[in-house]
Amino acid sequence: MELDTQDLLDPVGGGGALIGYARVSAKGQNLDRQLAALEAAGCQRIFSDKKSGKNAEREELQRALDYLRPNDTLVVPSLDRLGRSIKDLIGIVGDLRGQGIGFRSLHEALDTTTPGGRLVFHVFAALAEFIRELIVQGTHEGLAAARARGERLGRPPAMTEEQVRHARVMLGDPDASISSIAKLLGVSRTTIYKYVPELRAGGRAELTL
Repeated sequence: MELDTQDLLDPVGGGGALIGYARVSAKGQNLDRQLAALEAAGCQRIFSDKKSGKNAEREELQRALDYLRPNDTLVVPSLDRLGRSIKDLIGIVGDLRGQGIGFRSLHEALDTTTPGGRLVFHVFAALAEFIRELIVQGTHEGLAAARARGERLGRPPAMTEEQVRHARVMLGDPDASISSIAKLLGVSRTTIYKYVPELRAGGRAELTL
C-alpha cells in the first residue's frame, strides 16, 4: 500500500459527535467497563452488541455505522471490539474515512483524526497486505513442492480402491440393492454409479471383479 504524505495530513473526522461502540462475545459477560470508558471519553451516544466478533450480524454495530455523520468519530474501547480480523477492521475504518468520519480506539490510543494516528493505521494496512501476500506465496510454494514429490492435490476421492472392490463384490449379489450397498459403504447412490461406471453401461450382470 503506497503512503501519500498529503493523505496523512488531511483532516478526517473530528469536530463532530463522538459515537461509542462496545461489544462482549457472550450474554453472560458484562459491558459496564467498556461503557464507562466510552462515557469517560465523552461519547454522546453508545451502541453495544453481545455477540461474537465472528458473527456477521452485529446489529448494533450496523446501527452505529448508519448513525454516524461526516466529522463524527467512532470510538471503541479496543480494536478487537470492532473487527473480526485485521482485514475486517481495516475495511470498516477505510469506509469511515471515505465518509469523512474518524475512528478512535481507547486502549491502543489510536486516533485517525490526527496525522500520527492515520500514519499508524496506514502501517497496519500495509502489514496486513504484506502478510496476505506472504500467505499466498507460501501456499503456492507448498503446492509446487507437493507436486514435485508426486503427492495428490485436491479433495480426497469419495471412495477408496478398497471400497470400490467391496462394492463390486456386493453388487454381484442380485438380492443386494444399490441403496443398501451405498448406505453400508457410507456413500451415495450417485457415488456408487460414478466409481462403478459399468452399472450405467451394461447393468450389474456385466460387473467383473
